Amino acid sequence: MPQNKLRKLLDEDTPTVGTHLHSVWPSVVEVVGHTGMFDYVEFVAEYAPFDLFALDNLCRAAELHNLGTMIKLDQAAQDYFAQRAVGAGFEAVLFVDTRCVEDARTCVRTLTLDLPGQDGTYGIAARRNYYGTSSHSNYVEAIKEVVVVLMMEKQTAVEQLEQILELEGIDMIQWGGSDYSLNIGAPDAAGSPPVKEMERRVIRTCLDKGIPPRAEISSPDEAAYYLDLGVRHFSLGTELFVIRDWMTTNGNQLRKRIQDYA
Repeated sequence: MPQNKLRKLLDEDTPTVGTHLHSVWPSVVEVVGHTGMFDYVEFVAEYAPFDLFALDNLCRAAELHNLGTMIKLDQAAQDYFAQRAVGAGFEAVLFVDTRCVEDARTCVRTLTLDLPGQDGTYGIAARRNYYGTSSHSNYVEAIKEVVVVLMMEKQTAVEQLEQILELEGIDMIQWGGSDYSLNIGAPDAAGSPPVKEMERRVIRTCLDKGIPPRAEISSPDEAAYYLDLGVRHFSLGTELFVIRDWMTTNGNQLRKRIQDYA
């Protein structure tokens, strides 16, 4: 198995940069790899269609271009798809909709090996990550390297954040301002002062507990705010929105020029 790139960077306390993909087309992964600007790609499976064959092929493309891989899963059946994604070669899993300590514990348990004293449910399964190892011991070590990331996007989870961060096996936290705003009954308030203050509180608590927070940004200009807070891990942009924004901006400019010429 290839070395888990994201785990290596986290262990080295090195800043990381990823990007979101809605597409499972391997060529899109290759385009990201050709830039040389990103450490990993995150497939947002919570929002996009996919099948199990696509997960294998996405990971193959990433490995060919020295890219790490993360998958964001819908909460429904996330235990099944988390293990299948890791079996396909994904190095990190982002779990959504955590509401309490027990939810967080279940996420960790899903990617913890079924070894004595560990209370894990991940066993030996002949998937892609299995036949890529030379022994069961190597397979075990590869599973231990998988990075567990939790979205922090529910009011009850924020209230229990310190207890959640005390659980062994959580490697990173991602704030979810849009879902948090919806959860508190204010769907348009993601950028409001109270919600931004809650985001800062989550970031400070993570840093105090030694768990790295990650920020999702749409442009490099947004990074300064988070860098000042101590954040060193970023996910920059989403290919679907990049395409939309490019087409909107350039299509509008072209139509104006055509109109002016006429």
